[in-house]
Amino acid sequence: MFLKGKTALVTGSTSGIGAAYARALAGAGAAVMINGFGEADAIEQQCAALAQASGAPALHDPADMTRPEMIEAMVARCHGELGGPDIVINNAGIQHVAPVADFPTDKWDAIIAINLTSAFHVMRASVPLMRAAGWGRIISTASAHSLVASPNKSGYVAAKHGLVGLTKTVALETATDGITVNCISPGYVWTSLVENQIPDTMKARGLTRDQVINDVLLSAQPTKKFVTPDQVAAFALFLCREEAASITGANLSMDGGWTTA
Repeated sequence: MFLKGKTALVTGSTSGIGAAYARALAGAGAAVMINGFGEADAIEQQCAALAQASGAPALHDPADMTRPEMIEAMVARCHGELGGPDIVINNAGIQHVAPVADFPTDKWDAIIAINLTSAFHVMRASVPLMRAAGWGRIISTASAHSLVASPNKSGYVAAKHGLVGLTKTVALETATDGITVNCISPGYVWTSLVENQIPDTMKARGLTRDQVINDVLLSAQPTKKFVTPDQVAAFALFLCREEAASITGANLSMDGGWTTA
């Protein structure tokens, strides 16, 4: 349990990739603060399972990732009740699929706020605490769409490209502080975020569900397989190790070869 005594804060972690991050970190001994929406009973059970795995506390904070003041309060609560945060994973994200001429402005604003701006607010609040401790790991879930574009995803592609730029900048600012700052850029991971965009893509492109899965989603990944949440979480766990201390400012692809060409 190499993270015993450390605290991790994971945004967007009540399901999908975020929940896998939380499980992996708890399994390595970290106290964990999860964040996100969901049924109260399910969240309570998730926290109990994390605490049992780590032998350390696990808490949930319901901060809305569009509200800077709630994000700052969440980081402060994590520091006050659990310590740290020593590890931050920016994972909160939403998606909307539509041609740019029809893209709703409220959807654009929400995507930028949750996928990009929330990471800025988490980093802004966490970096001074990590500097004071002399150690920290900041990991953001980017995407293959941080490197390449797809039609009808202007908001998501813009946010993920911006997240990489933010990561590189903060990595340079913290390079001598014992802090590393990186992105993991998965290809398509089978989560509710991917599943929920299928109907919009069907409508936008005039395709069937199977055609979207096989001819749009998996067509980009030479392996023809979805990345799994546990694979992404294992990668993040490695970045928390001392052996990864020289990896910073990196955008690390995990996309089945999608962005190789």
